[in-house]
Amino acid sequence: MVDKSEKFSWLVRVGYFSRAILYFVLGLVALTSASKIAEGTNGIFRAINDFPGGNVILWIMVIGLTAYALFRFCSPLFDIENQGSDGKGWAKRIGHAGSGIAHIALAYSAYQFAGRDSSGTSSGSDGGGGAQEAASGVLSMEFGGALLGILGVAFFIAAIFQVKKGITGEFMNRISGQAPSATRWLGGAGYVARGVVYTVIGWSLFKAGFMSSGASQVKTLGDAMASLAGDGFIFTLTAIGLMLFGLFSLVLARYRIIPELDSDAGVPKFRA
Repeated sequence: MVDKSEKFSWLVRVGYFSRAILYFVLGLVALTSASKIAEGTNGIFRAINDFPGGNVILWIMVIGLTAYALFRFCSPLFDIENQGSDGKGWAKRIGHAGSGIAHIALAYSAYQFAGRDSSGTSSGSDGGGGAQEAASGVLSMEFGGALLGILGVAFFIAAIFQVKKGITGEFMNRISGQAPSATRWLGGAGYVARGVVYTVIGWSLFKAGFMSSGASQVKTLGDAMASLAGDGFIFTLTAIGLMLFGLFSLVLARYRIIPELDSDAGVPKFRA
């Protein structure tokens, strides 16, 4: 019988596999299809849906991206990767929470495309407006603007740590020594590119929350890449970096060291 720890590990690995598909396709679409990347997040999932067996892939991504998001939420809640409770530790944990929110939004967009019937009709609203609709709902709440602005700051923090990871290679501490030798440079390039995209997302949230730019300006992953499309060299390097991050995530799906569930507390935790 599979225990809780094995189930948790399996779900996280499906999450990394889903992330691999997402980022590789995002980079590929950005480099090869101007019309699809102009659609932002919609363009990514539309491209995946056009693959043979694309709908099945989308459903796997719904499960995987949700699992990955929940894995990231475990960081601020339970400190599963032993980041600590000092200022630096909490900064990293808040950054992980921002990543969790971003991937929940992506899972929802994938769900909307996976729910389309054979005629192409979606079971829900169009996937591209999900983040904007959610942001609009937050802005309608008391202190909603502050919440969005703080989320933008969380993305800025996450972006800083993404770039730092890419430069220092500290991410290798959580990867098995049996991983391919190219893992270090794949992850390095990928994390820096991801940091660029997170900065764009963070700025859109910051403006919506603190500068009253409106919920329609809030960007998800694909929208952030689309906004870079006019930046030439930066756009191309970021797109290539995201493809490499996709390959890196595929390596993680196999070689990432996953925290085990504490059998006493039922909480995922790295054991010393």
